[in-house]
Amino acid sequence: MADAPPPMTYGGYLQLDRLLGAQSPLSENHDELLFVIIHQTKELWLKQILHELDVARAMIKSDALIPVHKSLSRVSRIQAVMTLSWDVLATMTPADYTSFRHVLGSSSGFQSAQFRQFEYQLGLKDGGHLRFQEEGSEAYAALLAALHARSLWDEANAALARAGFALPAEVLERDWSEPYRPNEGVERAWAEVYRDTNRWWPFYQLAEKLVDLDDAVATWRHRHAVTVERIIGAKRGTGGTAGVAYLQSTLGKRAFPELWTLRTQL
Repeated sequence: MADAPPPMTYGGYLQLDRLLGAQSPLSENHDELLFVIIHQTKELWLKQILHELDVARAMIKSDALIPVHKSLSRVSRIQAVMTLSWDVLATMTPADYTSFRHVLGSSSGFQSAQFRQFEYQLGLKDGGHLRFQEEGSEAYAALLAALHARSLWDEANAALARAGFALPAEVLERDWSEPYRPNEGVERAWAEVYRDTNRWWPFYQLAEKLVDLDDAVATWRHRHAVTVERIIGAKRGTGGTAGVAYLQSTLGKRAFPELWTLRTQL
């Protein structure tokens, strides 16, 4: 008779040996551990976000506009936690960071494949980010697939068209790898939803959930830029990036632009 497997433990279930052994600071400065943990935690949360967005896009594609609220709400809550983590990193002074910055070499958060995949799933497509991933790697393949797939916004617009709204053909059938361009026809269709919320309640609630996501991304970007400026000022970032200047240039990005511009028309 085979021996019974050992009982499941907390550490075994969570693979804590692997998880807690994944922090390997390269300097003797104790602040580097915080830097590593902050960024590893963000990558874990991004993994969950991508999982939720995969579910959300599939639900919208099948017109499950009410059940999708759970996944979209969860993403917004995760974004809030990620934004708060910048407050922890802000406890690091410029002197603290300078003492170990040299060990980072050419590495940079700019190279985060999961964050770019997150942007792609929202609809913020820029194929240029592929060059920061090793061709043939899993990260490259995942990012390439996200680049050529319909985004959350593409699926939302397709669902609106299936409900009988007149959306321009160039929005519904296009090269999904190209950056989305705001369209007056899309704005008019979603404005109609907002003008008769009782009739179009599922779409109205979906739209507001999407605005929540965009709002949270904008808040995250702003807090990121302020934290980086607090720590390194206007110096260039690691990996040769423009640092704060680049981060500030992203503050106006909106994944669902017509949901913002239609507000002026109401």
